[in-house]
Amino acid sequence: MYKRQMTVMLGLIVLCMTLLGAGFFTLSYRYQQEQVRKAVERDVTSISRYMNSIVSSGTPLSSQHFHGYIASVATITNTTVLLCQPDGSVVYASGENLSDPRGVIGSSVPSWAVRELFSNETYSGTTTFNRLLSTDCFVTGLPIVTYAVDPITGDVLTDSTPIGILFIASDATSVLEFIRSTFQLFLITAAAVLLISLVICSITVQRMVDPLKGMSTVAYKFAHGELDARVVEYAQRKDEIGELAIAFNAMADSLAQTEKKRSEFVANVSHELKTPMTTIAGFADGILDGTISPEKERESLKIISSETRRLSRLVRRMLDLSRMQSSERVAAQEQFDVAEVLLRVLVSLESKISEKDLDVETDLPDGPVMVWGDPDAVTQVCYNLLDNAVKFSSEGGTLRLKIATKGGKAYISIGDHGETIPPDQLTHIFDRFHKADSSRSSHKEGVGLGLYIVKSILNTYKEDITVTSENGYTEFTFTLSEV
Repeated sequence: MYKRQMTVMLGLIVLCMTLLGAGFFTLSYRYQQEQVRKAVERDVTSISRYMNSIVSSGTPLSSQHFHGYIASVATITNTTVLLCQPDGSVVYASGENLSDPRGVIGSSVPSWAVRELFSNETYSGTTTFNRLLSTDCFVTGLPIVTYAVDPITGDVLTDSTPIGILFIASDATSVLEFIRSTFQLFLITAAAVLLISLVICSITVQRMVDPLKGMSTVAYKFAHGELDARVVEYAQRKDEIGELAIAFNAMADSLAQTEKKRSEFVANVSHELKTPMTTIAGFADGILDGTISPEKERESLKIISSETRRLSRLVRRMLDLSRMQSSERVAAQEQFDVAEVLLRVLVSLESKISEKDLDVETDLPDGPVMVWGDPDAVTQVCYNLLDNAVKFSSEGGTLRLKIATKGGKAYISIGDHGETIPPDQLTHIFDRFHKADSSRSSHKEGVGLGLYIVKSILNTYKEDITVTSENGYTEFTFTLSEV
């Protein structure tokens, strides 16, 4: 990851520097070229006007006056000046860029340059004029014509037939030299920027990679059973790495807690299975080996039958729990009347309610309370809660059933009068195999899974359940979404 990130970041930096340099040098070259071209055009225009005026006064092109003027202009402007006949033959030349200063007189500029000049009335280009010039130069040319002023109108009267051609050339290597110097400076700057970027990128990427390596090491330890391994060094960082470290530690805490609950679950299952099986085996062996007298065999068989049923309930509850937690289980959604379900469950527990001589108080709406959910699952929720309420109610106590609606939710409450649940037990009452009495005596019918199953069912529908227990009155309230 370090190599990949460094390659990408440095590649982007090099690409940006290359594109920036190419654009800068292209614009600089064009700008310098345009400046030189404009200067040459300005010079040739000024010289041409002057020469036109002198020629119009009758001075020939071979005049020493012309030649001295041209030599002075070439020296002052640092250019090369070619004075030519209309056919392109050089009459006079002056400047540093002539390939053969002595042999150029009498030679001719290329015919294509002459044709372009007479065709467009001007010439502009970068050339050596077939090696008349020693280097590539920016060349501009204009025709030399005679003109006079009309004494009546004052208009300038120009003869359409040129009597000569004037070319001025400026060395293009000066522009290239400027570009070369600038390029060297750019390379030095780019190298410095690249070096600084390399150091900064290396530090930045290393700060990204090191925490990942650390977390990988901690994860490896965690996977090999070191459940107390945590990411400590990077959890205080105020960035995404810090958030990842916090999330990793939260995941580790959750997994450790899950592992702890799994161990407790195995221990609880072992204990719950061991107690009835030990009782069944003990009484069965006593009957078989004669330790238990024939008069007490019937009582012993009743105990064996009771423990067998308790074992059966435990296995059935565990199967229900496994089925609910299966990934194949899908929470059904249909409309039904929760008040009808609650009353139907109440009727099914009539015999248990009568045995304990309990009164039942109901506070239900007059009409149906239509909610979304699985009627069978909600029936099991109501049954478990009501069965618990009956089981833990005092003799001759009161059961209270209430349904209220608010904010699109139906609130179903089931309460009983009995012993108050201690506050420290309320937070664990929905845990697997949790009982209010920690002794788990064999005479208790419960297996500690009823409320856990209730919580699991409601969780599948993203519904809540709460419990309060004060002054001997305990009430469970769960919610369902109204239609």
